[in-house]
Order: sequence, then C-alpha cells, then structure tokens
Amino acid sequence: MGDHEARGEDFEKKAEKKLSGWGIFSSKYEDAADLFDKAANSFKLAKNWSRAASVYIKIANCHLKGDSKHEAASAYVEAANCYKKFSPQEAAQALNQAVNLFLEIGRLNMAARYSKPVSERISFFKRKYITHTGCEFDAFSGHWYPKATEIFEAIAHQSINNNLLKYSVRGILLNAGICQLCRGDPVAITNSLERYQEIDPTFSGTREYKLLADLAASMDEGDIAKFTDAIKEFDSMTRLVCLVATPMFYFETSSH
Repeated sequence: MGDHEARGEDFEKKAEKKLSGWGIFSSKYEDAADLFDKAANSFKLAKNWSRAASVYIKIANCHLKGDSKHEAASAYVEAANCYKKFSPQEAAQALNQAVNLFLEIGRLNMAARYSKPVSERISFFKRKYITHTGCEFDAFSGHWYPKATEIFEAIAHQSINNNLLKYSVRGILLNAGICQLCRGDPVAITNSLERYQEIDPTFSGTREYKLLADLAASMDEGDIAKFTDAIKEFDSMTRLVCLVATPMFYFETSSH
C-alpha cells in the first residue's frame, strides 16, 4: 500500500511540474491530466480516497482548461465515487458539477443517470403535497428548485424516445413546471411551456399543460381563487401528488 501511495505522489508531482512548465496550451493540460489519472489510480490502490478524490478534481480542472467538458464531467464522477467513501456531502457536490457539465453539452442521458444521487439532496421536496388550502414553505428548499427543474427536464428528454417511459413524460414535465412555479416566476414557466412542447409535441394537449398554464396565469394576475380552482379541477380527476411547497406562498407574501 505504501508503494502505491509513493507512486501516486510521484505522478502527482510530475503532473504539477507539467502544468507549471512551458508547452503547447492544450497538450500541456492533456499530458498533466494523464499523469494525474495515474496518480489517482495509485491512490485508489492505496485506498487513500481523500487524495484520489482531490486528484480527480485536478483532472477535471485540466479538462476544463482544455475545453473538454465531457472528460471533465467524467472526472467529477470519479471524484464523487471516491468522496462517497468518506464524505457524502462532497460526493453530492462533485456529482452536481458533473450533471451541470453533461447538461451543458447536451448529454442528457448522462445527466439523468447521475442526477438520481443528486436528487436525494432534495428528497424532502417529494414528501410534501400541493393542496388547494396552502402548505408549508421551506426557505432552504428554494435553493434547489433550479437544479430540480434541470433534473426533471433531463429525465423527460431521456424518456421521450423510450417506448416504456414516454407515457410518463407529461408527469415529469409537470414536476419540472411546478419547480419553476415555486420560484415565483410565472414568466419563466410560460417560456418553459414552449420548450416542453419541443420535448413532447403532444404536451400542449394534456391536462398537465393546462394546469401549468392556468397556475402561471393566476400567479401573474395575483388571483388566488383562480389558482385554487385550477388545482381543484385537476385534482378532481388526477390526484395531485407532486412536490414541494406550494406556489401559493408567493401570493401570501406578495399580498402584504
């Protein structure tokens, strides 16, 4: 184990030297990333998960310098796997970085694959019901609405071409839209509805689409009765068991 760690330290020093030296910009970072990768593998063999994780972060930074976002995202995933051994919080942060990069480059299937562990950080959202009488608003949870929206949209993209999953897409897009509404921005959800029709051309004819459109309109108008009626109408036919705190909080606070 000591030999593996020593080799890891040696490779890491060589990588750092490569970064500090002269060389063609892209080649320098590629070469350093290769050396860091050897260092990380050595640290893993030595079961030094902390050192391995930190080196994978360095690999990700090298790939970002070289504008290789897919490789950077993969390095963040490797870092997360190491962090899981001793720090779940840092593992989640590394996966967040990976998911963001996969979304940036349009690798939605990869984003969806790694978004499940991330979504555990917002699992308390899913334990709350939206009701027409209003419900608790957790201020901390608001931090996760943008990430939750991205996750649901990525899953919808992945599912639409799958014969077994495509019928669940409208429910997934409803969840994405509700996350938008919980941010208190009816304009954002209106823009998102156009994008959701690109994901699923049939979405505009669904009750889920109508619910989101009605909720966005009622929020924009500040009409609590209209908001409540829209939820009642939907809930009378399909039990609304979705997410999080109700967007009615937006009305309650803005009315004072």
